[in-house]
Amino acid sequence: MLSSISTSNTDNSIQEQSPVVPWNHHGTEERHTWDMAALRTLTVAGLFLAFCALGLIAVAISTDNWYETDARRHRERCKNYSNKRNDPGYIYISNINLPLRMLPKEKNVETKHFSVGGEALVRAKRHFLPPAPAMESLCSRQFNSTITGLWRKCHRDGFDLETEDLIFKGLVPRCTQIKYYYSSSALPRNLPVNLTKTIRQDEWHALHLQRMTASFIGMAIAIILFGWIIGVLGCCKEHDLMQYVAGLLFLMGGTCCIISLCTCVAGINFELSRYPRYMFGIPEDISHGYGWSMFCAWGGLGLTLLAGFLCTLAPSLYPPQSIVVHKPRQENGCV
Repeated sequence: MLSSISTSNTDNSIQEQSPVVPWNHHGTEERHTWDMAALRTLTVAGLFLAFCALGLIAVAISTDNWYETDARRHRERCKNYSNKRNDPGYIYISNINLPLRMLPKEKNVETKHFSVGGEALVRAKRHFLPPAPAMESLCSRQFNSTITGLWRKCHRDGFDLETEDLIFKGLVPRCTQIKYYYSSSALPRNLPVNLTKTIRQDEWHALHLQRMTASFIGMAIAIILFGWIIGVLGCCKEHDLMQYVAGLLFLMGGTCCIISLCTCVAGINFELSRYPRYMFGIPEDISHGYGWSMFCAWGGLGLTLLAGFLCTLAPSLYPPQSIVVHKPRQENGCV
């Protein structure tokens, strides 16, 4: 009887000494609200950037301004060279091919040193322009101002008046389709066998680079579109795993886009460095470079990678789901 009274007294004293601390529900709910707001902001921003990236890459694929050339200066120069006088009794001598004039011998040493430097400068200016036979070989090939895309190569509008006249008459097409299958080009018959084999191998190599460019950018836009659909579904259902998968798909699509753009640049550089130069090279007075379609593709790549980073970061802001387990209180050393 006394032992039961003592145990009850000890239990009452323990309960009085350890009062129950109330749990602050307001702070936890406020933190949960902030986390959900940041989560939705990151997810929506990532999906918006992915949608913009899809638009930029689609514009780049559907346009032809990946690579541009401007041959107006070269055509004007060849026209001036071809308009030289051909009447009898007139001998055309180019100033470029004239020998350098010797300086008088009675000058002092300082002027001799200066003449050496001046002679080198004149010689550099002399070799800046190609000689007459080189001009004839360069002007024998017809260069046009063109724009090149993934699917076709077109003449630039308003650059070459003669070409525009032929296009208006229907004699020359405005655009020609780019072939993704092998078709051997016409070569002169007097070429050596080894040179012919080299040209054929280079054609195969250039074709492989073109195929890689088109296939990888197609894969990139398909993966990004699939990831965007999964991200929208995950945002509507508030499913963190789907949003994380969407972010990984965006990063995978960005990787395919990087491969496509790198192979495109490699293909253009390979075409410019093909051998022999007199058949495949471009004269120095023809300006060439990348167009705005290429920059659209690079912009879409950057937005895709940023969208993938945001969508993979968003699920980490989900509040942890803690399971509360009620443990029985010890009484007199017994559970």
